[in-house]
Amino acid sequence: MSTNDGSEGEDIKTYESSGSYSKRQQFFLSFNFSVLVDLTVLNLFSEYWDNVYVEPFTTSLLAAILLQTLMRVTIVIEHYVAGFFNKKPGVWSKVLRFFSAWTILFISKLAILWVINMLFGSSVLFSGMWHGVVAFILVVITMIIAEQIFIRAYRALA
Repeated sequence: MSTNDGSEGEDIKTYESSGSYSKRQQFFLSFNFSVLVDLTVLNLFSEYWDNVYVEPFTTSLLAAILLQTLMRVTIVIEHYVAGFFNKKPGVWSKVLRFFSAWTILFISKLAILWVINMLFGSSVLFSGMWHGVVAFILVVITMIIAEQIFIRAYRALA
């Protein structure tokens, strides 16, 4: 809402300095930040390890966006299944929750690797042990660790 008394700028400054962001803004920042971290990790692996090949840069950017999207979908699925087992009483449901989480997280990496292979072909290659599965999982684990390091550093600044 615009007023002629010059208070419009104050409303914007108050909103920006209040630290309140909508869920969509938080998702946008989080997603794009994670894509940039993933892009950096992917390109560093491509540059310094022969088991990872990504060419050209545009492909690595698209691969990073795809990786982040599919990893977030995986987490949503894992949380949904975990919620199902958390509602059940008993030790057996806790065992199934743990087993299902690891199964979903592991199989999803194979599915993500397959999607990358189908979409990017020889422009994105993971090679080595188990047809590149080990290299891919190491890259993903490094991405997650790098994201967590940056998130913790960001929070420590507050």
